[in-house]
Amino acid sequence: MENKAHNLLSKIATNDGHGENSPYFDGWKAYDANPFHLKHNPGGVIQMGLAENLLCFDLIQEWIEANPSASICTPQGAVDFKETAIFQDYHGLPEFRTAIANFMSRVRGNRVKFDPNRVVMSGGATGAHETVAFCLANPGEGFLVPTPYYPGFDRDLRWRTGVELLPVVCESSNNFKITEEALETAYEKAKLANIKVKGLLITNPSNPLGTFLDKETLKHLVSFVNDKNIHLVCDEIYAGTVTTGDQFVSIAEVLEEDPTCNRELVHIVYSLSKDMGFPGFRVGIVYSYNDNVVNIARKMSSFGLVSTQTQHMLASMLLDNKFVDHFISESRVRLAHRHEMFTRGLAQVGIGSLESNAGLFFWMDLRRFLKDPTFESEMTFWRIIVNEIKLNVSPGSSFHCSEPGWFRVCFANMDDETTMIALRRIKTYVLKNKMLEIKTKRQCWQNNLHLRLSSRRIDDILTPHRMSPHSPLASPLVRAQN
Repeated sequence: MENKAHNLLSKIATNDGHGENSPYFDGWKAYDANPFHLKHNPGGVIQMGLAENLLCFDLIQEWIEANPSASICTPQGAVDFKETAIFQDYHGLPEFRTAIANFMSRVRGNRVKFDPNRVVMSGGATGAHETVAFCLANPGEGFLVPTPYYPGFDRDLRWRTGVELLPVVCESSNNFKITEEALETAYEKAKLANIKVKGLLITNPSNPLGTFLDKETLKHLVSFVNDKNIHLVCDEIYAGTVTTGDQFVSIAEVLEEDPTCNRELVHIVYSLSKDMGFPGFRVGIVYSYNDNVVNIARKMSSFGLVSTQTQHMLASMLLDNKFVDHFISESRVRLAHRHEMFTRGLAQVGIGSLESNAGLFFWMDLRRFLKDPTFESEMTFWRIIVNEIKLNVSPGSSFHCSEPGWFRVCFANMDDETTMIALRRIKTYVLKNKMLEIKTKRQCWQNNLHLRLSSRRIDDILTPHRMSPHSPLASPLVRAQN
């Protein structure tokens, strides 16, 4: 009966392209089935698989209370209700596009300017990525993607577009940096598989690594796509979560410094989901240096517009430069504090992580906890983390990591008290297993001692001529200590 029902539906509707069979989403399901709550369910699963930024909502609330006219749902803002509620062009409100361009610039330290006329709206970064994929590639063509990468890309770029994702394998030996050799290997492998490579997709800052690319690496990537005549799609949705001042370099800055490169091959995906903590507003942005892509993406944006009410309010907020600068600065301080709290706490029980200074997460190294260096062992240990320790962290295999034992830990979607509980659970598990390990080793030593004593006695019985039984050295206990 189920097969007959499936036959009535499309291939897209019945395939598994959404990717929900991944452990990345299974962890969410475990949380949904038993969510942690400080009072009502303190033994539940703590959600650490969701990259959400909840650390600065008090600043947002203060601004909203101080600017009631920004909303059409207040007595002060109701005068704009009619104009906001009626149909608006899918280019977006001019003031909204200007505000987005202004915010993108300020997040990047005002080192580069963005043109409001190149800002194209979409329903979150998810919609923006799919729009770019539709614009740049045909079904069966592919994008190179350095590993590890965000599991949602398998859905966002592939499910409805038919586009392939081709991994560029990066390794822990050089902190997962992108190398020219890895790029060339992936490119040649695609050619051998008869897959036409249409672009390179990077996340900068990286999800899940929490690192960002230096200027030299970005220059090499621009040279690579120019040499191959393919596109470069830069996901910069975590640009404002960098905690080390102005070290982050946007691809836009590299283009400004290199007038010889082909800008038409470069496209930026941005959103307000991470930097501002507004995933529910579904504000995604395509910013392309290619006029044709801007025009086509704008036509496609009618399938996933940002509501005019949202545009109206955010335009007021993001054009308030004093607020924006304070928010960016304070957010970085709070993220750095939370990152330090978590990584320092884990280090106390010998758990390390990749050195990072961006994003809402870090890349935790649990390789020494695996029974074997295999992905099967990684999944076995991940089930222990979710079902016994009661933490939803995401296994590296779901991010297409080439090495088992790495896990992404999100730290900005909870309060300080929940953070301490999560740390306590991890520490308790590690210390408990250390005691078990010590107990097991002690038991093994005692068993070995017993065996050695027994074997000595048998040896004495079988070969009594070796030593006088009256000699103190004939004592099995003395001999066992030697």
